[in-house]
Amino acid sequence: MIRLSFAAAASALVLVACASAPVEDAAPAAAASAAAISPFDLAMQSVETLVDAGNTQTAIDRLTQLTGDPSLSREQIAEVLFRRGELRLSETGFDTMGAVEDFEEVVDDYSDTEWYTAAVPMLDTARGKATSLNALLAQPETTRAQKFNILMDLGQHDEAMDLMQAADLTPENDTLLAMYQIGYLCEGDELTGRAYDVTEPDGTFHQLRFCDLGK
Repeated sequence: MIRLSFAAAASALVLVACASAPVEDAAPAAAASAAAISPFDLAMQSVETLVDAGNTQTAIDRLTQLTGDPSLSREQIAEVLFRRGELRLSETGFDTMGAVEDFEEVVDDYSDTEWYTAAVPMLDTARGKATSLNALLAQPETTRAQKFNILMDLGQHDEAMDLMQAADLTPENDTLLAMYQIGYLCEGDELTGRAYDVTEPDGTFHQLRFCDLGK
């Protein structure tokens, strides 16, 4: 009985010691995991967040900033150029010729990276789209509204703006939003000229005018 009592007491001490042992804090592990994400990865995540929110032009600007970062490796620069080309070629990118230039740069200057293989077919696609758009632009039956859309899609924005104002055109909301993000349209009581109603994907409403009028 005495031995059993001693054994029981020993077991109780072990249980108390286990129960009172501090639980390892998970915070340092989480912090270490967050720290493992590189500044480049964070920057690329921010680009995708902008795209998901409907801010394609702002995302393109962010990628353009990254191309000037001297700390990036060749692999990372190639990725930035490829992603910018993808966005420029997209429906809300409005810069087909810019996409051609991005994919050409990856193919010509970064053939030693993994992005080269992906850029080759994308370059063909971008060039084919540019050829088709220019052919439509040259047709005499193409309306002024169609020409405006083609010029915007090609990335010839200054020409598109001149045509828009001369013909008093009303672009679609996505196009007006792109013009706002690029910097052609602004919001301000000091501006004059025709107003354009624009709604962002999150529902934010703007009444915009050409930035160079009224200042």
